[in-house]
Amino acid sequence: MGVNVNSVSQTYNKDVFTDRGMYCGKVEDVECDLKRFKLRSLVVKSAKGSYVSSVLAGRRGLIVPFSMVEAVGDVVLIKHITAPLPEDGSDIATLPEIKH
Repeated sequence: MGVNVNSVSQTYNKDVFTDRGMYCGKVEDVECDLKRFKLRSLVVKSAKGSYVSSVLAGRRGLIVPFSMVEAVGDVVLIKHITAPLPEDGSDIATLPEIKH
């Protein structure tokens, strides 16, 4: 089941939590697929001292594919991130796409 968002502006500056309640940061930007009128991913700026900042190993943020988004409301819920991400030299980590 997909998550419906009426407006892209609904996602900006929202707090992002994993489905286990761990704070990740705030939505900084979104990537849209204009051909299909769908959100492709969320760019989350990691908060200092947050759970996800320890998983990111010093990176500034995280690109979350929209398939990992569980809900958008007062906050954004994403699927839990468990393992440290591999080092690729970039400033922002990209999570892999989840196929249903």
